[in-house]
Amino acid sequence: MQHTEETIEIIGARAHNLKNIDVTIPREKLVVITGLSGSGKSSLAFDTIYAEGQRRYIETFSAYARQFLGGLERPDVDKIDGLSPVIAIEQKTTNKSPRSTVGTITEIYDFLRLLYARAADAYSYNTGEKMISYSDDQIKELIYEEFEGKRINILSPVVRSRKGHYRELFEQIAKQGFLKVRVDGEIRDLDHGMKVDRYKTHDIEIVIDRIAVKQDEDTDKRITEAIKVAMHHGDDILMVIEHESNEVRFYSRSLMCPTSGISYPSPEPNNFSFNSPKGACPDCNGLGIVNEININKIIPNPKTSIKNGGFAPLGEQKSTWIFKQLELIGEKFGFKLSDPIESIPAEAMDMILNGGNEKFSVVSKVMGITKDYKIDFEGISNFIKNQFEQSDSQSIKRWAKEFMDENECSACGGSRLRKESLYFKLNDKSIGDLVQMDVVELAQWFEELPQHISEKQQIIASEILKEIKARIRFLLDVGLDYLNLNRSSKTLSGGEAQRIRLATQIGSQLVGVLYILDEPSIGLHQRDNERLIKSLESLRDIGNSVLVVEHDKDMIERADYVIDIGPKAGRFGGQIISQGTPKELLKENTITAQYISGKMQIEIPTERRTGNGKSLKLTGATGNNLKNVSVEFPLGTMICVTGVSGSGKSTLINETLYPILNTHFYNAVKKPQPYKKIEGLEHIDKVIDIDQSPIGRTPRSNPATYTDVFSEIRSLFTQMPEAMIRGYKPGRFSFNVSGGRCETCEGSGVRTIEMSFLPDVYVECETCQGKRFNRETLEIRYKGKSISDVLNMTVDEAVDFFENIPKIYRKVKTIQDVGLGYITLGQQSTTLSGGEAQRIKLATELSKKDTGNTFYILDEPTTGLHFEDIRILMDVINKLVEKGNTVVIIEHNLDVIKLADYIIDIGPEGGKGGGTVVCSGKPEEVIKNKKSHTALFLKKELS
Repeated sequence: MQHTEETIEIIGARAHNLKNIDVTIPREKLVVITGLSGSGKSSLAFDTIYAEGQRRYIETFSAYARQFLGGLERPDVDKIDGLSPVIAIEQKTTNKSPRSTVGTITEIYDFLRLLYARAADAYSYNTGEKMISYSDDQIKELIYEEFEGKRINILSPVVRSRKGHYRELFEQIAKQGFLKVRVDGEIRDLDHGMKVDRYKTHDIEIVIDRIAVKQDEDTDKRITEAIKVAMHHGDDILMVIEHESNEVRFYSRSLMCPTSGISYPSPEPNNFSFNSPKGACPDCNGLGIVNEININKIIPNPKTSIKNGGFAPLGEQKSTWIFKQLELIGEKFGFKLSDPIESIPAEAMDMILNGGNEKFSVVSKVMGITKDYKIDFEGISNFIKNQFEQSDSQSIKRWAKEFMDENECSACGGSRLRKESLYFKLNDKSIGDLVQMDVVELAQWFEELPQHISEKQQIIASEILKEIKARIRFLLDVGLDYLNLNRSSKTLSGGEAQRIRLATQIGSQLVGVLYILDEPSIGLHQRDNERLIKSLESLRDIGNSVLVVEHDKDMIERADYVIDIGPKAGRFGGQIISQGTPKELLKENTITAQYISGKMQIEIPTERRTGNGKSLKLTGATGNNLKNVSVEFPLGTMICVTGVSGSGKSTLINETLYPILNTHFYNAVKKPQPYKKIEGLEHIDKVIDIDQSPIGRTPRSNPATYTDVFSEIRSLFTQMPEAMIRGYKPGRFSFNVSGGRCETCEGSGVRTIEMSFLPDVYVECETCQGKRFNRETLEIRYKGKSISDVLNMTVDEAVDFFENIPKIYRKVKTIQDVGLGYITLGQQSTTLSGGEAQRIKLATELSKKDTGNTFYILDEPTTGLHFEDIRILMDVINKLVEKGNTVVIIEHNLDVIKLADYIIDIGPEGGKGGGTVVCSGKPEEVIKNKKSHTALFLKKELS
């Protein structure tokens, strides 16, 4: 048998900016691809190797199946040999559905549902007693045991605590041949036309038989028959009442409470699923949160009158039907629309908010006649609620949501499940309790579980427990011990989501696969990096090839093989500048090698800024896992918020501090997490937040449109003499609206030719030769360049070209400052790398005029950046701080942390073990702390 090839060989790769490169990658090794941001790493890993692996897989399907999958484009490469099946673990693949949780992604929740359906004990939600179920024979034996020698009635419950007159029901029962019923505890004969009070709640049972219990054949037969009939009519439940003492006992084939008689259906896995109607909480439909009307949003100021717009959804008084109805309500309750809202009687307010339907008469004192009025009013609260729940229009839903708050569902307490499902327990814990535990606690609980359950339960659960424990162990291995299974997947950071997928893949134990990962170390503290690298090594050791796009120093040093792409980024990159083991890499003279060997480094500042002497103080933050945290942010400095993953950094900054500032400056609606007070807001005058969400990824979006510099450029072109003569407006120079764009390709510059079984082919538009605009528009020139020429300029060229136009210059200069001078203004956003997109976003925010008192919040700005890119970025941030602004950065990267003027370290651990400020101060003070994990690694970096 031939030996399989030991390498993956790529010949002539030209995707995006790759310069026709040939590269050989060893198989079954941990290979790292590194290089500057935008040098072509992802083009090689994802757009060439992964795309080709995917395409070959889809090629194996029939032509019929392929037409539904949509063809995959053949990447621009001459040949790839030795390729095995490919699995890519990217950052942007998390599901944004509110129904997706950590438990459902990792499949642990599916196994928990199975475990609870098969092995858990049910308890009554009324009395807390253990639920019981019997077979018909067991019921007969119990009747003999408890009632021998006594007279009993066997009854079948048909109505349980419900209102109604039940005339039809009584007729039906009589037709079936029964003579007596028990209504609300009293046995009565069935009469023709019998009914009960329809406005009271009733319990109705059919009397099946009256028996004197004794041991003989006839009685045995009668009891057996009565049990069968009673079960048939009573939905598998029967009642036995002793004649003398009137003592009631319930028996059921399904699970039932022996005292109160409530019963549960037999448990199935979907009784524990919040995505199935059988398991989901009926109040919140299995989402765990409900939108409720906030009366303070409807009436922002009770001192104003209805006439002057006291009800925010209605605005000021107009001559509309709603205001006419409000006037009628005023007639009835004796107030005017010009009265302050706080003086309106409570009954009237109830009708205004919740609606009413009444007729009433008013006697006119002057005329002495009586007038009849009719109020038929839905109520403002009900109207808003109905619009939110039933409207198809997104904008109306958004409008309604402005008056609502998202609150935890009171019926299920956020557990998403119906009441019955939460009363199935193992070792005193329901499935709702388990999903609230963090992974460490959960692992501990499962270790101890077998000692607390019966032998029968152990036999049923043994296989399921094996699966659950293995999956929990993989989550621990990738450093996610602080998450709980109920955490919604849309709240996960890119790095967390990626590591969850990684844990799922390690759990699948496939062999011979090529895994491609995109910066898995994002959002990971140095302490957890070791665990991540070990997970990747274990994937390699069972016989897989692992290819990682990464900038992390530890990962590069631990790799078996490193490929460095460069020398610069964009059109100046796309070449292999070195490849080999990490030791061989150090001998090369590349930028990466110089940073790793320490020849080049990001310099530590000689002195730390102390700020302007003012500070922002946040007191008593208790959101998520924060334990009554109070923090001080010295203004005019660069502050780094550090701590292990899950320690509470994002809760403190993104969910508490930012919403407080945003509400204060811009009246934003996002509610901050709970806190006691904030002081020092008067020292800052605006807040700018730069988070990790990706920028608009459509082919029509580009750096010029995203940073809004294109609007200024279009305005400039409209001021050219020729454009003014022709009366051109800014829309003339847009490729998104008709008028100035080329209509053949609708302003995209390319035409799409659809091929039925092959991928679509894109060809340059023959009308405009890819210039996007029509001939008349292109005749307008500024300094000899048309609008199309401007879009094709690199940022570096644009900085020189527009140096006399301050509005445009400021924006393009910022793009150049963050190190993106090589991209063109019109480059499609879809072709930008992750690090480039992140910096375009930074540039957009940083180019806004700073006031010297601006408060910037940056969430892991180094995502996707090489050491050299980080140095350039930190120069930009330092310039902002020099002007007196304050910059708060949430970051794990030590190159950033060591440059900070002030560090706030949250921890010490993740999840429940975090949520306190471990230490704060200058880096030189922080490294003396013995409890801080950050201090340990920072010490090495500063020494």
